[in-house]
Amino acid sequence: TDVAPKCSEPFAAGSVAMTGTEAISNGGPAFKKPESHNAATTLTVMSSILAFFFVGITFLADQYHIAPIETETVISEVARAVMGSGIFYGIFQVATMLILVLAANTSFSGFPRLAYVLARDGFMPHQFTFRGDRLAFSNGIIYLGILAAALIVLFGASTHALIPLYAVGVFISFTLSQAGMVRHWLKSREAGWRKSIFFNATGALLTAFVLVVVGSVKFFLGAWMVILLVPILVAGFNIIHRHYRDVAEQLAITPADTALGKPIKQVALVPIHSINKASLRGLAYARTISKNPVVIHLMHDLEEGEEFQEQWKRWANGTELVILESPYRAFMEPFLAYLDALQKNDPDSYITIILAESLPAVWWQHLLHNQTALRLKAALLFRRNTA
Repeated sequence: TDVAPKCSEPFAAGSVAMTGTEAISNGGPAFKKPESHNAATTLTVMSSILAFFFVGITFLADQYHIAPIETETVISEVARAVMGSGIFYGIFQVATMLILVLAANTSFSGFPRLAYVLARDGFMPHQFTFRGDRLAFSNGIIYLGILAAALIVLFGASTHALIPLYAVGVFISFTLSQAGMVRHWLKSREAGWRKSIFFNATGALLTAFVLVVVGSVKFFLGAWMVILLVPILVAGFNIIHRHYRDVAEQLAITPADTALGKPIKQVALVPIHSINKASLRGLAYARTISKNPVVIHLMHDLEEGEEFQEQWKRWANGTELVILESPYRAFMEPFLAYLDALQKNDPDSYITIILAESLPAVWWQHLLHNQTALRLKAALLFRRNTA
């Protein structure tokens, strides 16, 4: 009765050695033309090297009766048994470390490109299509770096805890990609499809078998998180795709949209608290984009309001002045209520709000001023037909 657990545990752990080959398929567009041929050649060479080393290490470990221990890897044990503990063993360990560094870089070249493909097809945010000045997909690299750092902290950098997440995720993708190719050959029936469908179907069955073994053996060690997370991610991808599709449909131009190019009705508003150089410059700017801008002033008490109106007479120059009463010295609520009333009265008009700001000479002096303009910008950010 103990045979199955004893066999399935090392099988589940050892299957991780097969991972890494998915980076070639993800990076197919990066190969020189013909991309598919060069990627297939690279995958064949990589698989052959992997099989050679895997079988060789297994054979040597068996010959030297080496078993895994908590403080040392089997590869290190094999190297010490074959080479001793001298300089060649040290060179071997350094070479192993360099290979692992290169392997860690695989995700940072594979994931950003995969995210780019998904974003290009509308299944991930379009920000992942951005190429930085180093011609790499910068947002994908940054996102993966943050996620990797979070996983290291959450799991205490324990490879035993992290490997189940990795293995299950990879074999899910292996199984789905092979099954997807089976579906592709059934639909296209291109030349040689029978041979191709045999290999892909065999691959789908084998990887599905490994997935079941790894998922069951490592389920309570963290594999359950991936099994739960993958459907959530797929649902999220579909929601993103549906959003982009809906936006494209809503923004598409139809023959009935002949009036889109005609001038629009615009209402320019200039909130002014006190008359000074900044507020008058803002008003002058408003006059360049609208023939009849409207100045908005919030009156806190009657005396202050009368004083402002007296000053305003010198600078009005025919500009309309609207005074909003605010006995509790609130600014946002009365102003937003006024905007609501304007848009309710004329839903098709566009409202432009000109905010005059004075910029302090030194950065820390910003802290000495109230942030009314900043708060107003935040409140107006997602309002319809408002700039």
